[in-house]
Formats: sequence, structure tokens, C-alpha cells
Amino acid sequence: MTASTPTADNGLARTPPMGFNNWNSTHCRAEFGEGLVKGIADAFVSLGLKDAGYTYVNIDDCWALPNRDANGNLVPDPVRFPHGIKAVADYVHSKGLKFGLYSSAGTRTCDAQGFPGGLGHERQDATLWASWGVDYLKYDNCNNNGVDARQRYKAMSDALRATGRPIVLSICEWGENQPWNWAAAYGNSWRTTGDITDSWAGMIGIAHRNQPLAPYAGPGAWNDPDMLEVGNGGMTDTEYGTHFSLWAQMAAPLLIGTDLRTVSSQALGILRNADVIAVDQDPLGRQGTVVSSSGGLVVMTKPLADGGRSVTLTNENTTAGTVSTSADAIGLGGAASYRLKDLWSKRTSTTTGTISASVPAHGTVMYRVTPGTPLPVPTGLNQLGDLRWTSAANGWGPVERNTSNGEQAAGDGRTLTVNGTAYAKGLGTHAPSDIAYHLGGSCTSLRVDVGVDDEVSAGGSVVFQVYRDSTKVADSGIRTASDAPLRLTADLTGGSTLRLVVTDGGDGIDHDHADWAGATLACGPGPTAGSHALSDLSWASATGGWGPVERDRSNGEQAAGDGRTLTINGTTYAKGLGTHAASTVAYYLGGSCTGLSVDVGVDDEAGGSNGSVVFRIYRDDTLVADSGRATGADAAKPLTADLTGGLELRLVVTDSGDGIDYDHADWAQPRLTCG
Repeated sequence: MTASTPTADNGLARTPPMGFNNWNSTHCRAEFGEGLVKGIADAFVSLGLKDAGYTYVNIDDCWALPNRDANGNLVPDPVRFPHGIKAVADYVHSKGLKFGLYSSAGTRTCDAQGFPGGLGHERQDATLWASWGVDYLKYDNCNNNGVDARQRYKAMSDALRATGRPIVLSICEWGENQPWNWAAAYGNSWRTTGDITDSWAGMIGIAHRNQPLAPYAGPGAWNDPDMLEVGNGGMTDTEYGTHFSLWAQMAAPLLIGTDLRTVSSQALGILRNADVIAVDQDPLGRQGTVVSSSGGLVVMTKPLADGGRSVTLTNENTTAGTVSTSADAIGLGGAASYRLKDLWSKRTSTTTGTISASVPAHGTVMYRVTPGTPLPVPTGLNQLGDLRWTSAANGWGPVERNTSNGEQAAGDGRTLTVNGTAYAKGLGTHAPSDIAYHLGGSCTSLRVDVGVDDEVSAGGSVVFQVYRDSTKVADSGIRTASDAPLRLTADLTGGSTLRLVVTDGGDGIDHDHADWAGATLACGPGPTAGSHALSDLSWASATGGWGPVERDRSNGEQAAGDGRTLTINGTTYAKGLGTHAASTVAYYLGGSCTGLSVDVGVDDEAGGSNGSVVFRIYRDDTLVADSGRATGADAAKPLTADLTGGLELRLVVTDSGDGIDYDHADWAQPRLTCG
């Protein structure tokens, strides 16, 4: 599910629902009834669970009589609910809580006694429930007569909406028809698996099936790995801590499944952990993703609204072990240090990047990781693929630097390629993704080519958006796998944060491999106003064919400083750059310079008429001067170049087609005018 996927849009469950459901603790046994429900509502208040965020008191199957009345209405079981369902709902509401009910999208419910289901009675049942004050519906999947799941759940969604009462719809379809691909259009959550059991194997198996579905979850629409078993006795307290940690990390609904009237202090401590609950309820609404999983040691990361991350270090083995990761691996960066808060022990510490803990068998250590003061962005033209982001969240697999996204482990991509054009630098993502960089007000612009990576042979449609703080400054519109790269430019002047966001193009996230190719960030001022000798300025980069580029002397092909006075056809120059083809020298201008004048030619060090080269000057990607072929027999050629508005100056020397022997090339007396 992404921001552009249709959702139920009922304004409900903007964070995962929290509450209680009786099924895991009572099933249809005799103790299930009015007294239990009222007792749970009382316990929510007296035990501090209401204050902790638990809201819904939900009842499951077996609340009704086996048959409808003469008018086709559902009838509450008078033994279990002697005062009816409305009276119970009113009692729950009187405690400042909300009330939930159960049905099935079939002719009968799931219990063997076969209570009436909602199939074919959607409008009638929804109207009745609304009149009772129902706030939440768990809608199961039994006895559905083979009717299409989308048709059945849409019918109930429409019926609930027609009542005018806000009712959360929890689609309990067990993942049979991949509801993560469609259920957001109808409900607020959807079961991704079969029923949970109160055992380590049952719980961790469900976690494994739910973890890969993170891209489909978001505010108002959640993956549901089923209710909590914490406190029911089938697992140890350590295992229950892992259960609760993983459900919070996966942004799952937190529905207590134990009898709170007799709950142990240990289980209650787990259920009331405010720090872990805050992760589940974080308003950003992102489900955590697996960073690494090897040998039973699993790391998950979850983006948080404050720019930090929650991290779970889980040991699925039967002996203690050390689980480790890093700030970079969990999607953070760009800071000198990070604050770690252990959400179970409450201890705090700092790290420069390593995150590690000794974890007991079947245990989980859970941290909230908060970046410290961001590091400044270097002045100049920066390739985003080489910078450390402050945060990065991705649909499938991690965001990749300078390779495409391969959907799985870090480094499984390949060369960034959009419609046949390859790029050495950039970011490989998969929708939905969100990458943030700290600018600190020091950067002015971004230049980037965007498109669907050629790793996708067919399909794929995405939208690229660039934000300066909260202001959108560039939008690609929908881009598909058949489109050529699109150049985006964005004004970042004064911005504190750069965000690169990719959403799907409205058709789901399959094949949505999205490249920010050649992404170049301009930061800081260029040279000061006036006329400058280039050799007195610091270049951004310099590469030469033989030996280093030299300042104010020719290139001697070997070690730095082995050249001599710059000389072209007998004319000597005190200032300039001595190079050897093939060479490129780049300077950051920051948009502040207007022109360059220079004499170019083959240095007399080449001897006689030896050497032939071509000098070219580029303002960003635009060729603004070309010498044509110059040989050792030629006098110096004067070149001038208009650099107005340019972010980068590049001085390029190539051989003229006859190889690079003797190609000693001088940029003599280069004067840069700025301001």
C-alpha cells in the first residue's frame, strides 16, 4: 500500500488499532459473555491500559443465536448477553472506550456451531450494528460459498460507510487472496496469515510471513499478523517480549488476547511498555523491515516521525548470541554520533555507528536510535550516492548507493540504467521510498535524472518528488519503464532538509525500481567576486593520463612537481595547469562566475611537433568552448567561455585520435571571472 493506492479513506485507524479481543483466551467457552466484557472494560481503566492507548474492547464469535429472527436480524444470545449488545456497548462507551463486534463474510461464522454470517445481509447487519453503537468490526472468511473475496469485503465496506457511523473494518481473510494488494480500498487492516497459536514456533512463523509485506502498510491500512498471545501461558516472558516487540516493529494492531482480570504482573508490564507502544503508534505509519537475517539472528528497522529509527535485534536460536548492525544499515547517517535507548531496560548510551547487543535465546533487544547533530554537507558539487543520508526508507530491500535496487540484500543491484542510459552515480530505490539529507541551509540546488531502472523488463510506474523541507520543489509525474530519463532540477536555497520521495504510479508497487541517477547537490558559495588564476583555486577533482595534474608547471608524466615552466611554442606562462591527455579538471562555481579566458596548447616538453590534443570547456553538461585539434607545432590558442549560472567548470583534454603519446597539454594563464 502506498500513498497513491485507494484506501477505505474513512479517517479511522491512522495508527494501528489497540485494544482487546476475547478469542485467544476464551474461544466460545461459557465464561464468554457480558460479565467478561464489562470486566475487561473496567480493567482497561484500573490497570492503566486505557491511558497506555488501548481503546477497543472487541468481542469475537458466539455472541449471537444460531438463527436470525423473523425479520432477518441478528439476535444476541440472551444467556451470554442478557441485556443485549447495545447495553454492553453503552457500558464500554461510558468508560471512554470503544466497542467492537465480530461476523464473517459468509453464510455462517467460523465456530462449529455455525452462527449467522453477513453474506447477503451486509446493509441490514451494518445498520443494526450502527444502532447498537459498534465502533469496530472483525469480519472473518468462513463459509463464503466461493464468492470473490473483493466482492464480499467491498459489500460490507460499502454497508458500513452507508450507516454514517465511523466503524473500523478489520478484514480477516487470512491472506488467502493476497489482501495486501487490494484490501486497503475497503478496510483498515487485513489479516496476512492464518490464526496465531500461543507458542514460540507459531508466533515467530507468523512474524516471518508478515515481515516482507511492509511496503503495503500505512496510516489507515495495516498488515495484521493476528492478535496478541502475551499472558496466555504458552511462551516464556522473554518470548512474549519478543512477540510484543516484533508486533510493534511491524506496526501491527495490538489487540490483547489474555483475560485482563487475572493477568500476571509480568504480562501486564509487557503490554504497558510505553516506549514500545510509541513505536507501534508512531504517526509516520511505516512498518519495519528486515535489514539482515542470518543464522537465526534478525535485525529490523522502522522509520519514526522524529527522524530516528526503532531497531529490533532478535535471537531466534535456543542459545544466547550477539546481534549487530550499524546506523548506516538501519537507514540512518550523516551524524557524528547516535543516542540509543533500550526500550526494555530503559538504559541509554551513545554510538558512532555500531549497534550491538548480547541477546538471550528467543529474546529481542529493542532500541530507539536518535541521530545527534548532523554533519555539515561539504562545499561543492556532491554526488548524493557518495553522501551519507540522515534517513532512508524503502519499499523492497535497502536504498542502494551507486547501484540499482535488487529488492533483497544490500549490494544485490547492478549498474544504474534508465532506458539504456547507464550512470556511475546515484541512488537505487523501490517504491515507496523516502530519503532525507541534512542541508543546514547551505545548499542551493539539485540536478538529477530520474526513471524506472532497466532491471524491470516490463511494468513499473512511479512518481519522483523532491522536497525542500515540507515544500515540493520538483515532480516528475508518472514515469514508466518505457520512458527515457527525465532531468529534474530543484531550488534548495535556504532549505534545512532535502527529501527524495518515490510513490507508485497508481497501479501498485510491483516492478517499481526507481533510480535517482547522477544526482548532484550544489552546496556552499563558489569563488569570491573578482578575477582568479585557476591554479590558485582548489579544484573539486582532477585526473590525468600520465602523472598528476600540476599547478603552475607542465606535466612531467611521473611524480608531482616533476614538470617545468609552462611553455607553448616558445611562449612561457607563470600560471596555469599542466596536464596529460586524457584529463579532466573540475571546479565548483556555485553559480557565481561569469567567464573564463585561457590559452591552450601542447607543452614544448613534448618536443617539436609531437603531441596532438583537443581542449574542451564545459559549463555543467554544456560544451562552451572547443579548441579543435592542437599539435606541438601550433602556437597557443586563446579560448573564452561563458560560465554564467554554471555550478561546475570542467576542463577536459582528449587525444585527437592518434593515441596519447606526447600529449602534454597546458591550460595557460587561465583567468576565472566571478561575481
